[in-house]
Amino acid sequence: MTAAELSALLPAMLPRLWRFALRISGNRHDAEDLVQCACVRALERAHQLAPGTAPLSWLFSIVQSTWLNELRARNVRNGAGPEWDDRLMETIADPAAKSPEQHAMNGQIIRAVHRLPDAQRVVLLLVAVEGLSYSEAADVLQVPIGTVMSRLSRARQAIGSQFTEPEDEPRATGGADREKIGT
Repeated sequence: MTAAELSALLPAMLPRLWRFALRISGNRHDAEDLVQCACVRALERAHQLAPGTAPLSWLFSIVQSTWLNELRARNVRNGAGPEWDDRLMETIADPAAKSPEQHAMNGQIIRAVHRLPDAQRVVLLLVAVEGLSYSEAADVLQVPIGTVMSRLSRARQAIGSQFTEPEDEPRATGGADREKIGT
């Protein structure tokens, strides 16, 4: 693919790239810089886009690797990782939220996704939010498809465990039950 062909496709992909960058960086300024850097890299390397590869998946991969490089550079500079600002996600309107209860639940889900390890969060965002197939996500992250499936399963379990009802407290047992247990 040529840079001219890719530049014609970029405007349609920018909203999804920015949304993905915002979710992995957690910061509007970082997301803007990340998308800009990824687009420049993609245009400089448009000739490297393999035939049959979806340009959006390829760009997601560039965003992801650019972010990882930025995190490494920050860790080297000051030894601290990025901070997540939950208030940022609350500024993004959700047209599907129809009640305060739904809005509160959406906030809980966002916080639950934030608490996931980075590897699980990124896979969840690519598959569940961006709609990539397991195979496409594996290509973006340059990991085996089984790793994507495993990370996604663990992410779903971790989030699900935060929203399950607590087990009923154990009931007092009668004497017959104590004899079975041996106490």
